[in-house]
Amino acid sequence: MPTQHTILVVNPGSTSTKIARSTDGSIIERETILHPTEEIQKYKTLWDQFPYRLKICEQWASERITECSAVVSMGGLLRPVEGGTYLVNDKMLADSRANLQGEHASNLGCALAQSISLIYNCPAYIIDPVSVDEFEPLACYSGHPKIKRRSLSHALNIHAAARRAAEELKLPLSQSFPHSGIICHLGGGISIAPVRDGKIIDVNDASSDGPFSPERTGGLPLQPFISLCFSKEFNEQDIRKLVMGKGGLVAYLGTNSVIEVEKRIESGDKEVLMVYQAMAYQIAKEIGAMATVLRGKVDAIVLTGGIANSKMLLSWIEERVRFIAPILIYPGEDEMQALTLGALRVLRGEEEAKEY
Repeated sequence: MPTQHTILVVNPGSTSTKIARSTDGSIIERETILHPTEEIQKYKTLWDQFPYRLKICEQWASERITECSAVVSMGGLLRPVEGGTYLVNDKMLADSRANLQGEHASNLGCALAQSISLIYNCPAYIIDPVSVDEFEPLACYSGHPKIKRRSLSHALNIHAAARRAAEELKLPLSQSFPHSGIICHLGGGISIAPVRDGKIIDVNDASSDGPFSPERTGGLPLQPFISLCFSKEFNEQDIRKLVMGKGGLVAYLGTNSVIEVEKRIESGDKEVLMVYQAMAYQIAKEIGAMATVLRGKVDAIVLTGGIANSKMLLSWIEERVRFIAPILIYPGEDEMQALTLGALRVLRGEEEAKEY
């Protein structure tokens, strides 16, 4: 009989840690463990939370798993790397602890996976970290040599959606799109990526560029933004929060919930309607821009992520971009399943684990 692979999946977020166990790619059990605000506030830094989160994960695993083939987690803001499955090593752990490209809960992932893997004497992996960089050379230019365009995106879901689209379109799975497609991750942040031969060859930085989203401003007109920065109304921390956390729908409408937005539209609020249509407009415009990266040769446009559940928003996007290519809709994002399958491909010998 073929070997049965049990995989433990850990996915740390800002106020929760998602954890699951799978058998041969099927999620058997999953749980989102919420971390109360009063608990998180006890810790001065992100890494001060590590022992607290590790204890919770170890206890969850000990009650359910006796043998484990691998422990896998989200990858954080690491050095630029190609997409794929990476074996956790000391260099990765050091860069995560240094918050190399910024502080984010996902930075805890590789350390959680590595610590738990020692208990089960199995490998620890991360899959498609936020810092996946497969840019073509021209995509790196910003307009000034002091600022290089960074590849920071929802790479895990982008690659997973590309594989799913390849299967649906009956294209070779090993290469995702053998030609090209545009994957649009629509969530609290928005990443719109042209994908060619399985590579994310360009993408807007979801933390500072592209369309505005439920919580982020996206790209802003520079001259007014510079004036805002030097107005003495805001300090640096305020400005960073304004761009990422208090921007987008939150800034315009006071909420990051598209469900609430749609209820307000249905009640006749025309201002809310305009803002929501503007977000769809900017998403569609970014898709159009990324189509030029692919010289118009687009196999499909894929709309995925949490707010791909909004039929209202998607209808406005579709009417602007359907002339470019067929549209596939994969609502939600199953990061836990994507992490499981990434580890499983390595365990089955379908891919080789990469070294960070």
